[in-house]
Amino acid sequence: MSELRNPERELYLFRRRLALAGGVVVFAFLVLLGRFVFLQVAMQSHYATLAESNRISLVPAVPNRGVITDRNGVVLAQSFSAYTLEVTPSKVRNLEETIEELATLVEITARDRKRFRKLLDESKNFESMPLRTRLTDEEVARFAVNRYRFPGVEVKARLFRQYPFGELASHVIGYIGRINDADVERIEERNETANYKGSDYIGKVGIELSYEGELHGTTGLEEVEVDAGGRAVRLVSRTPPISGNNLQLSLDIKLQQVAEAAFGDKRGALVALDPASGEVLAFVSKPGYDPNLFVEGIDPQNWDALNTSPDKPLLNRPLRGAYPPGSTFKPFMALAALHLGKRTPQQTINDPGYFVLAGGHRFNDDKKGGHGRVDMYKSIVVSCDTYYYQLASELEIDDLAGVMKLFGFGQKSGIDIEGELSGVLPNREWKRQRFAGKQYRDEHRKWYLGDNISVGIGQGYNAYTPLQLAHAISTVATNGVAYKPHLVKSIHNTRTGSVTMVDTSPSHTIAMKPEHWETVKAALVGVNKEGTGARAFAGAAYTNGGKTGTAQVYSLRGEKYDAKRVGERLRDHALFIAYAPAEQPRIALSVLVENGGFGAAAAAPIARQVMDYFLTGKIAKPTAPALPPPVDDESD
Repeated sequence: MSELRNPERELYLFRRRLALAGGVVVFAFLVLLGRFVFLQVAMQSHYATLAESNRISLVPAVPNRGVITDRNGVVLAQSFSAYTLEVTPSKVRNLEETIEELATLVEITARDRKRFRKLLDESKNFESMPLRTRLTDEEVARFAVNRYRFPGVEVKARLFRQYPFGELASHVIGYIGRINDADVERIEERNETANYKGSDYIGKVGIELSYEGELHGTTGLEEVEVDAGGRAVRLVSRTPPISGNNLQLSLDIKLQQVAEAAFGDKRGALVALDPASGEVLAFVSKPGYDPNLFVEGIDPQNWDALNTSPDKPLLNRPLRGAYPPGSTFKPFMALAALHLGKRTPQQTINDPGYFVLAGGHRFNDDKKGGHGRVDMYKSIVVSCDTYYYQLASELEIDDLAGVMKLFGFGQKSGIDIEGELSGVLPNREWKRQRFAGKQYRDEHRKWYLGDNISVGIGQGYNAYTPLQLAHAISTVATNGVAYKPHLVKSIHNTRTGSVTMVDTSPSHTIAMKPEHWETVKAALVGVNKEGTGARAFAGAAYTNGGKTGTAQVYSLRGEKYDAKRVGERLRDHALFIAYAPAEQPRIALSVLVENGGFGAAAAAPIARQVMDYFLTGKIAKPTAPALPPPVDDESD
């Protein structure tokens, strides 16, 4: 018997299912409507920005780096625009095949490939990187015709740095190079990340590094409409970049040329200052290097040649070379003796050609038989070691160091390029710290009278930079008015056109009696008239003061020095300090010739050429003196 149907119940269930399905449909539509409202209203701004970003590309506009000129407006560093073949690895299917195909259109050398691979290892693969730089117009046109074949490859205009004078003044100007991880950290520390968007290069050394904030400029921004392939269609808007500020150096590039040429193939350093302002007129470190090699990344061969050369062309000698001052220290010893009341100008000693320290240790003078009776004037003019042996034995080293500190010895001068060494101005505390290690005994840390003797003639623990020597003699030339050395003379704001001059006010004044200055300065003039510098300055058209010096590279251990018997790099360093004109100094300088031998023979003639050119515009060949040179004229 079949079961009886219940139409009413079935209708109830049907309506119930229908209502449930309708509710689900309505709910689904409400969810969709809510999502639609959320996307179209609440998230409208966000998705509009994303959509716009697919159409609009934000491209940083790299600013033009500031120009560096010498004091007369001669360009020492500038930027220029050139075309570069750029590759974005993330947009290229097969990088090696693409490079090979590009090589059929544009010359790509082995060096280009090596540099590109190095950049590829150092960079993220979505960054655009240069494969070939400085394309010719013909190469640009050839690639443009085939542009469609190379997705991810394009030609861009980039700025390149140029140093017209090559090696000349390279240690002053420095160079720029690609931004590395250390540079990124410094940029982030200064909160300047946004300003370096799109920039690949940054100052590495010299003025390029120290004045990076002035030279870099302000990055601009371009809004570019792009098509589906990422190619630019049109420029929507542009915030132009602001070029970096221009720097005018105090350097005279013609004087720099004369100074560097005077060294020939010798190694050494020269610093010439304006005593009345601290402006650096010439800054020589020989040998130098060509900063243009570093701009696009130096190749391994050139890097190895520079980095492994025994001549150390990358060493900034005026700034980072610390040398014993030799007899150039004696004028400052004389000033210290006068200031501390240990000597009077007329007080004399008898020089038998040696000095015997208590205990029997003997220190020989360079002149066999000695100089006889020697007062302060003669001690400087003939460079008498015995005079300063005896003087040093009577001075307390801490008192002496206190006076020398006033002249800048053992102190950073504060010059406006980075990397300056402070040198070594020895005293008791310095020696205690220098020999504080466990490998040293207590007797190593003590200061002995014999240490004084070596310090007194500019040897021993003394170690100063050529810059410090130039700063010190410049301070003597101005009777104790000291100026901080500086290379930048003025900063030219490219946006406002304003010019900011660098402060040239004195940094400090050394309070000594006027007669003390005059005593020592008269002796310095005597050096170049009748003393150790007379031969080099014979016939000079101006009066000048100076002091020769010779610094030992290694200990003679009591033996007589003979340059012919030692290797070239073990020979003495030659030094010379000077200022001119003596009546109203306009230039003060220090010269160091590494392993040059006697200061009178190797360093003083270089100073003569520089001073001649600066003061007369000519380079005169020294004439033979009317009188025979002093018998000890080669002692320093």
